[in-house]
Amino acid sequence: MVTPITKFLDWYERHMAKSLIISAIILYAQIPHTITAAECFFGDHDSTLIYGKNIILDFLIYGIDLLELIPIIGITLAIVSKIRHKIK
Repeated sequence: MVTPITKFLDWYERHMAKSLIISAIILYAQIPHTITAAECFFGDHDSTLIYGKNIILDFLIYGIDLLELIPIIGITLAIVSKIRHKIK
């Protein structure tokens, strides 16, 4: 039986490489965030390089956390897809 979920998973499997590229870009974008977070937590707050200097820059750097949801969803779909093929 072909359900909407099955159709979606079939479509996702055909586009998995593109999804993994997008996930990789998002995860690479985490590198500056990690550096600034370490600076924020462990550094001297008076002489930080980025943190607290510009409210827009702070929003962009720390807003990257919201993009983590995309790779989480993508990886979850990849796992479901692989499990589904093993069950068939």
